[in-house]
Amino acid sequence: MAQSFLEGSGLVEPPSVKDYNTPGAFVEALGSPWHQLISDLHDVITRATVAYASSCGLKWLHLPVTTRTITCAPAAGSDAGPVPVSVSGVDSFLVDSMQFALEYGCRTARGGCYAIMPSFRSDSPDATHLGQFTHSEAEIPGDLDDLVRYVEGYVRALAAAVLDGMGDRLAVARGDISHLQRVAGRVGSFEQITYEEAVRLVSDIDGAVTTGENFSGLTRKGENVVMEKVDEIVWVRNFDTMSVPFYHAFADPEGRTAANADLFFGLGEIVGSGERHSSSGELRKSMDMHGVVQSDYEWYIRMRDEAPMKTSGFGMGVDRFLMWVLRHDDIRDIPIISRIDEPKSWPAAVVRP
Repeated sequence: MAQSFLEGSGLVEPPSVKDYNTPGAFVEALGSPWHQLISDLHDVITRATVAYASSCGLKWLHLPVTTRTITCAPAAGSDAGPVPVSVSGVDSFLVDSMQFALEYGCRTARGGCYAIMPSFRSDSPDATHLGQFTHSEAEIPGDLDDLVRYVEGYVRALAAAVLDGMGDRLAVARGDISHLQRVAGRVGSFEQITYEEAVRLVSDIDGAVTTGENFSGLTRKGENVVMEKVDEIVWVRNFDTMSVPFYHAFADPEGRTAANADLFFGLGEIVGSGERHSSSGELRKSMDMHGVVQSDYEWYIRMRDEAPMKTSGFGMGVDRFLMWVLRHDDIRDIPIISRIDEPKSWPAAVVRP
């Protein structure tokens, strides 16, 4: 029966049901060409990720989905929070990122490591955010420039794999695959600008920059203006240190800017990346600047003394990447099993997977 849905032609859109907690919502999704398209894209992206990472010498690690060390510790430019759980009576958090585990893994799996796993944050879902999302992450030995080269190759490899495996189908289902063709065929590096340059580009646009007491950051509107003025895919590097989390290394001796880079395409930021502090002294300095309780990260600090290593890593929101592939504007339509609008307590009847 499923095959008959795939044989249809014409534009494919998400199911019309937006109340995700109704009995009919998941039934409509079962017969949806949209969700079948996304299911096949999951397979293409996973296979391409494994092939690319393996070709670069990285190793896949099996990692737990609980942690007591969260990456979304306070940062002036972030409102994300952790999701606490109790597992067999042990207080913990669901992972908000595999970054720290992958940094640890770089010391055991020499050459770098990667994973595609769920991440959980207390964000309220909207058109570009999910509280539960799929994260493609990797950590490699080397600095930020090494990582930028890895990510660029990865994004090109994903675009090429989607074109090779589903290009004709997507051209019919979504009407335009030129964005995939341009990125897959891109010769040379993607455009790069500094955060300071980005702010100057958007300074005359109301609502493009958000400011705080000791930091500033680009809004989603600002990210889109940068892409309009620079290129459809562009790196923005070296954000204000206080606008990004404490684990990003310093890009200058004073610690004013961070050795980080976000890759904008599609909706805006889809890849976030950065170089890590190499020494425990620099890490402690950064934690003090951000007001982070050091005892909560004691093992993370000690690791730098016991096994010093320069590493850099990234996280790509797979759901956001799929928004770009499908030229769609609402991330809430991307998961094949939704967690939007679930009742907080156990309902009288469980009406969806």
